[in-house]
Amino acid sequence: MFGRSRWSTVYSMYSRRTFTQLAVAGVVSAPLFAQKKINSTISGVMLGAQSYSFREKPLDGVIQAMKDVGLGECELFAPHVEPRVSREELRKWRLSVSLDEFRGVRKKFDDAGINLCAYNFSFDDSFTPDEIDRGFEMAQALGVPIITASSTVTAAQRVAPFADRHRMTVAFHGHSNIKDPNQFAKPESFAAALKMSRYFAINLDIGHFTAANYDPVEYIQANHEKIVILHLKDRKRNEGPNTSWGEGDTPIKGVLQLLKKEKYPMRALIEYEYKGAADSVTEVKKCFAYAKAALA
Repeated sequence: MFGRSRWSTVYSMYSRRTFTQLAVAGVVSAPLFAQKKINSTISGVMLGAQSYSFREKPLDGVIQAMKDVGLGECELFAPHVEPRVSREELRKWRLSVSLDEFRGVRKKFDDAGINLCAYNFSFDDSFTPDEIDRGFEMAQALGVPIITASSTVTAAQRVAPFADRHRMTVAFHGHSNIKDPNQFAKPESFAAALKMSRYFAINLDIGHFTAANYDPVEYIQANHEKIVILHLKDRKRNEGPNTSWGEGDTPIKGVLQLLKKEKYPMRALIEYEYKGAADSVTEVKKCFAYAKAALA
């Protein structure tokens, strides 16, 4: 007679062998063999990248680049899934494309072990109501909880009822043009948008915010409950240029240390925008290394 431990060993060996045979035959479902999720959380801070950082690459190239750098959180830049066509043709495509294409995009990221945390779909004043609504449907098909948008205050007013109906967060991305009151640059513009819908939030670009001569550390402390995503980049003050990290005026380390200390749940995403000396993967690796050192 076999003892209980011997039966367990035999059963375990048989189970593994059978499992492998079933997998090869396609009987075992794919999720059991899914890529292990890439963990790029450092000292409690969720680090990742805006796919715009790899803007010269097609979608599959973006996914490979994220894997090469070791980043497990991605905000997807809409042009990485949309065709490069005229404005009117793009509108037609948005309204007619099968949402299965977006579900397929999500599967690609899932299979690579990368979490899609947001869809960057920038509503502007040229969007029709149907086009606005379709943006929410696309985001839902991607399985993301957040739409980020480089938008205008007037466009935000039109988006508000759609955010309410779909019950989806829309986080507005800021730039540095404080001369145009319709742009998201001043704290007052963000505050005005937050009053339009309970689903409106902030996607703070700390480089642009610094270039507009504001203090991102101070602003994050005061508004952290409404900030869902940060974009990390370095810029000079007074509308200065983008720079390699550590060469501008943006307090990247101060921001990351704040997130670490206060355990804010917002994601901090690299947005490579300066003119680097190497390819985008190499430059984003440098940014990632800088962030890790800042969190040490």
